[in-house]
Amino acid sequence: MVEIEHLSKIYGTQNAVDDISFTAGKGEIVGFLGPNGAGKSTTMKIATGYLPPSAGTVRVAGHDVQTESLAVRREVGYLPEHNPLYLDMYVHEYLEFIGAVHGLRGPSLRNRVAELVRRVGLSREQNKQIGALSKGYRQRVGLAQALLHDPSVLILDEPTTGLDPNQIQEIRELIREVSHDKTVIFSTHILPEVTALCSRVIIISRGKLVADSPVAELAARAAGETIVRAEFEGPVDAARLAQLPGVRGVEAGPGGFVSLRSAPGTDLRGAISRLAAQEGWVLLGLRQEQQSLEAVFGELTK
Repeated sequence: MVEIEHLSKIYGTQNAVDDISFTAGKGEIVGFLGPNGAGKSTTMKIATGYLPPSAGTVRVAGHDVQTESLAVRREVGYLPEHNPLYLDMYVHEYLEFIGAVHGLRGPSLRNRVAELVRRVGLSREQNKQIGALSKGYRQRVGLAQALLHDPSVLILDEPTTGLDPNQIQEIRELIREVSHDKTVIFSTHILPEVTALCSRVIIISRGKLVADSPVAELAARAAGETIVRAEFEGPVDAARLAQLPGVRGVEAGPGGFVSLRSAPGTDLRGAISRLAAQEGWVLLGLRQEQQSLEAVFGELTK
């Protein structure tokens, strides 16, 4: 389990992380979502014991990251955003080196490396230099090194960045496969990654926690409104549009662009057309769409 309470990290006058609190339990894959620069990587570095907090506490498997950092590192498998691999080493050689750092020796080390090589799909690549591997296979090596010491907590920072769609799917499946008995915190700024892999999402923006809910609740929020985009020849009276039955909100854009929000299943297009004719507005176009998860994310982080 990971427990974060009132965590802050200050650089000069900037609050990179600003009083955030959340927990993540065993068997849970938690999506840690936010725009670039939101504070995700900083939070993860603190949670792994690589960066001290300015305030607050972080406990991993009951161990405090500041006073019990070695115990924390034994419990955590960490794949940072920029995978720090030794490109001149061979895959098998590198994994044995990392295993030895974690205290594995002899048959235990060899058996664990062989198991991870098979589990993450590196059997054909284990005798190649890491520098000769594609980015997808390098990420597999990074995931293998994070799992070598069988940690109870897995912290993955942007593990699919720069991968092609097939590689992304393969990494997702690997994470899903190893997560059943671990706590997994999965950082990304790509919303579909969270919906495909995670049961819960935490969103931060400008260092502050702005959402912590099951992914299903976030999806329900996205499905909770219908959006109509209207284009008029010039500016119109948004207050008149807001008075139409079923309208929850109106946002006037530049020129004659207007967005109207309504309950799901409500079609405002006929009412908008009739009002435009009544008021003498020239209606150039109407488009109806469901609010997307990306739109919800945008609202929470703007």
